[in-house]
Amino acid sequence: MVEKIETIKQKLQAAALGELPDLFSVYGADERAGVQAALSQAKKRLLSYEKEVARTQALWRYEKEYGAYAHICGIDEVGRGPLAGPVVAGAVILPKDCDILYINDSKKLSEKKREELYEIIMEKAVAVGLGYSAPARIDEINILQATYEAMREAVGKLKVTPDILLNDAVTIPGVDIRQIPIIKGDAKSISIGAASIVAKVTRDRLMVQYDEVYPMYGFSSNKGYGAQAHIDALKKYGPCPIHRKSFITHFCEV
Repeated sequence: MVEKIETIKQKLQAAALGELPDLFSVYGADERAGVQAALSQAKKRLLSYEKEVARTQALWRYEKEYGAYAHICGIDEVGRGPLAGPVVAGAVILPKDCDILYINDSKKLSEKKREELYEIIMEKAVAVGLGYSAPARIDEINILQATYEAMREAVGKLKVTPDILLNDAVTIPGVDIRQIPIIKGDAKSISIGAASIVAKVTRDRLMVQYDEVYPMYGFSSNKGYGAQAHIDALKKYGPCPIHRKSFITHFCEV
């Protein structure tokens, strides 16, 4: 008895990626248009997965290059540019057999994907550290120095001491651990990418909480960045306690 097209389609959709090649062999000779369309869709799914595996493997370049070090830590920050809120730094040590896919520069990922990856990273990482620098501190010592402080705090909060740091573009002063600055590292190193995601999700969640306290600025949507609605609110209401006074002088009196 010939299987129904809908049955074959359901099998292909439900199959694990590793099962698809066998199903391609079983149904590849079925010339019915509906079966061929389902096979084509399944092949695209498998190809997309294989491309992601290859992309992720390429992200291990620096981790492999410095593989002699036991604990390799990626570091990144989020929030240098906003008008309000803290700068947040993430430090992540991943296991050397880590199999997480889809890690990337957090800005290239959807909010949903970042949230999904955050949970996976927090579960699988050897250690995660977070550092913060508040708006007042940013105003006091400038954003670069505040970023360095947040990064040092993130490293200091790791439950495992790293042997080497892979940093997104910067060299952090006041840290004795060997550092490797990598330009656009959050898109080139899996450890830095993981740190970028952890920092971004952490900061975004904070800004959503701030939105409940200061709803007029739209922090849940703009996350403190200079969206026009945010600037308009600054001009209308003036700054709130989490605004960076040194960043908003063009828009209102501080």
